Amino acid sequence: MKKIVALTGAGVSAESGITTFRDSGGMWEQYDVMEVASIDGWRKNPQLMLRFYNDRRKQLEEVVPNAAHRILAELEKDFDVTVVTQNVDNLHERAGSSKILHLHGELTKARSSIDPDLVVDIGYRPIEWGEKAPDGSQLRPHIVWFGEAVPMIGTAADVVATADTVIIIGTSLNVYPAAGLVGYADRKASIYLIDPNEVSCAGRNITMIREKATVGMEKLREILCDNC
Repeated sequence: MKKIVALTGAGVSAESGITTFRDSGGMWEQYDVMEVASIDGWRKNPQLMLRFYNDRRKQLEEVVPNAAHRILAELEKDFDVTVVTQNVDNLHERAGSSKILHLHGELTKARSSIDPDLVVDIGYRPIEWGEKAPDGSQLRPHIVWFGEAVPMIGTAADVVATADTVIIIGTSLNVYPAAGLVGYADRKASIYLIDPNEVSCAGRNITMIREKATVGMEKLREILCDNC
């Protein structure tokens, strides 16, 4: 069975109503990114960070996977599919994808402020100030913030290297980590990039599908299944 690795970013979940950094009027616009998405922000004002991610978790509970998520899951009928995502939502899981690697953590989990390996499932509930992890430290969101290492990046690179087909969707080749990960793909691998905007593809033979995620994935499914 041929292997597909999908590198997904914010553009996949945007059509489900998940606001991104760039959305005008979105919840991110109320804050400086470094206040709510950096380890320095956590050290400076952890209560603000907790409120911010509690709001995001509440929003996540109210949205559903879209066609792009569902099509990726459905491709598992014919392919060995691994999703490597920058997103912290659980929409790939809820759509039915079975192999998902979260580069930047998961919104429905919390962890110790001391031990990054001490992770607990919390679902959609808020994390309260003063709520302790099993080791006695303050629980924090299980999110990889600016200023922190991305622990799964090496694993992701290994996965991309095994792919027969790489799909880049919802994130451009100008945005880390997709920009770096695609470089690990085998030279014989087919690479598709789904983006409504023009993206420079210098250095690799990449097939562009200039559509939003849902429409682009429908078109790509037809291409891939014609080659089954």
